[in-house]
Amino acid sequence: MKTISSLLKSRGVVWTVAPDTTVLEALHVLAERNIGVVPVVSDGELVGIFSERDYARRVILQGLTSKDTQIAQVMTENVQTVGPDDNIEDCMKIVVGKGFRHLPIVEDGELIGVVSANDLLAEVIRSREMQMANLENLLSGAGEIT
Repeated sequence: MKTISSLLKSRGVVWTVAPDTTVLEALHVLAERNIGVVPVVSDGELVGIFSERDYARRVILQGLTSKDTQIAQVMTENVQTVGPDDNIEDCMKIVVGKGFRHLPIVEDGELIGVVSANDLLAEVIRSREMQMANLENLLSGAGEIT
């Protein structure tokens, strides 16, 4: 199975916000970038993550206003991260087991990307399809396992 770094090669910029960003500003980042989460970074360090789910549960349902509330007040803290050398299948077990939709990737203390559960699932499916094709080729005598 591949590692997380293989998924990052096709990724671009990691959009982040600061803890003092307003919820409204963060929502603009989510909408403009068509993303579901935005990491919260302070002095280069990941301090939290803000998601559409956080918005619904911690802003709307609590009666807070997007314009006056800072991300630091409503972000998810103590975020579980993975490294670029972590196995994709192990990361999939984390998102399924803990109900996460996104995993930040950190290397040497620096945020280098975010992968979604969908990214991980797609790679697991691709890997399984390749394994099946290889087994079919081997069983039919059509070739070797690649």
